[in-house]
Amino acid sequence: MKITDLMIKETMIMNIQAVSKEAAIDELIASLAASGRINDPVLFKEKILAREAQSSTGIGGGIAMPHAKTKAVNEATVVFAKSAAGVDYASLDDEPAKLFFMIAAPEGAGNMHLRTLAALSRLLIESEFIEALMNARTPDEVTALFDAKQAEAEAEAAAEAKANEAASTVGTKPKAPERVIVGNPDSQSFVVAVTACPTGIAHTYMAEDALKKKAKEMGVNIRVETNGSEGAQNVLTADEIARASGVIIAADKKVEMARFAGKPVLQRPVSDGIRKPEELITKAIKGEAPIYRSEGRDGDEAPAEKSGSVGSRIYKDLMNGISHMLPFVVGGGILLAISFLFEQVASVDNPIVKLLQTIGGGDGAFHFLIPILAGFIALSIGDRPALMPGMVGGYMALNSNAGFLGGLAAGFLAGYVVIMLRKAFAGLPKTLDGLKPILLYPVFSLLITGGIMFYLFDPVFSWLNEGLISGLNNLGTGNAVLLGLVLGGMMAIDMGGPFNKAAYTFAIGVFTSSGNTNGLMMAAVMAGGMVPPLAIALATTFFKHKFTETERKSGLTNYVLGLSFITEGAIPFAAADPMRVLTSCIAGSAVAGGLTQLWKINVPAPHGGIFVAALSSNALLFILAVLIGSVISGLTLGLWKKPLRNG
Repeated sequence: MKITDLMIKETMIMNIQAVSKEAAIDELIASLAASGRINDPVLFKEKILAREAQSSTGIGGGIAMPHAKTKAVNEATVVFAKSAAGVDYASLDDEPAKLFFMIAAPEGAGNMHLRTLAALSRLLIESEFIEALMNARTPDEVTALFDAKQAEAEAEAAAEAKANEAASTVGTKPKAPERVIVGNPDSQSFVVAVTACPTGIAHTYMAEDALKKKAKEMGVNIRVETNGSEGAQNVLTADEIARASGVIIAADKKVEMARFAGKPVLQRPVSDGIRKPEELITKAIKGEAPIYRSEGRDGDEAPAEKSGSVGSRIYKDLMNGISHMLPFVVGGGILLAISFLFEQVASVDNPIVKLLQTIGGGDGAFHFLIPILAGFIALSIGDRPALMPGMVGGYMALNSNAGFLGGLAAGFLAGYVVIMLRKAFAGLPKTLDGLKPILLYPVFSLLITGGIMFYLFDPVFSWLNEGLISGLNNLGTGNAVLLGLVLGGMMAIDMGGPFNKAAYTFAIGVFTSSGNTNGLMMAAVMAGGMVPPLAIALATTFFKHKFTETERKSGLTNYVLGLSFITEGAIPFAAADPMRVLTSCIAGSAVAGGLTQLWKINVPAPHGGIFVAALSSNALLFILAVLIGSVISGLTLGLWKKPLRNG
């Protein structure tokens, strides 16, 4: 399979408009959705952000490679995009990203596409090739560059395999290509390495290739094991480990560590394998690394380093909690909403009503919302030792009525308590290392987190939460409409970015708290989020002469995306014409959000769009609010946009 079989021209973006990381991700996902390569943009983005939360896929050198392997992908695809100005992607070298390769891999589709993606990754460490891609002006030029480069790489690999075979035919058993040690046969320097990234799609192989190439330049022999999506390949032998001067672990996920006991082991994130291969190889040769001791430790973990600015880390930690909480919110919320629907035609004691309310409500899914939120925020900050105190702190917030705000505080508190404990216990004798994860961290993290929650955070956040709910319950019509206008408009400002997430998170916080206004805020954000793609669909339908054929086809898919509450469908249009599209969409979304509050519409489900409209307090008025907002935005855009020059 050729790389360009995955990198289809229809998805390429030759001048990406985004200026922020999440906006770039949204634009790339929208291209996948518009071409039908993914079936669930929301789930796919969730997986992309989960990967980003572990470490930025902005690997440096102007390259970003966001990637995910999920059932949301219909067909393996690589979206190529470039930006002349560069995007602030929180890259590992703090430089703007200019070349983007979003890798979408399906579940259970064999391994051929993974081999192709690995080949792609290896090509992207060559500066001359990257420069040629930056200078490409059309998708055809990009395709030609990759086809030529892949042919060149395959020819080099064939020549190397032939040379290895010839060298091993005299009185020895031929070596399998994967067992060949790269470097200088006459050199006595020998190191081994393991590369691994969380999804095993791209960075694993980029780090492998970077280490091999640098070792060859330095005249050092090296063997590299990869822990990719297909499992461990080129597995290091006991003899190789014993002979090595040092071990390099360039990994952001667990690898088998016990086999390296007694060896100097340099543990770094996989990005260092790509960006700093010479430094790693030099340190490994000289044995400038701690001696690894497996006694009493979690011998299978190679921890990744945290990266990014304080703001980006907080945002990633928060999104890790929210992304793990959302299935409970959506599943429980929709079952609870269906129970309300049954309750209107049956009694409260109806067995179906009781079943649905038990499963979805406070005794079921909703009971876990705040503990899950807090636990996974803590996990993102302090890794596994922080999960337990985070969940307990979240449970305390739930029971004390500190609510969503208390859960947020508990998660961040537990995470940073564990980080503090790591530093506090760093000076303990090595013989006590085995006690840290099984005794010291659990006891002290729980005691400190629980104590602060009980005496400080629970009372404070309980007061704040009750004040927020009371204020929302007592909002006058004018203030409620104003809040609806703001929340609805925020959903369209960046269509999945920080403003959109802030509005939705606020609505989720209210939704998970007690009070009569639960579904009111949800109605505002859902209506506001449905408007942009529906407005695009209407504009491309009724103002055809102002859109290209490709845009008109993409516009049709926005009917489905809009009705499903998937705002991201409008992103390609906003990227191409931000002033007209964003202004039009914000206006219509704000009106839709305001109308839901004017008409006091309650939507007791956190997602689903038109498919949960029947569960609202007034389905017809909810649909009317969305329709009015969409028509306002669609007409504004259609009248404002200039006709195509070619008609």
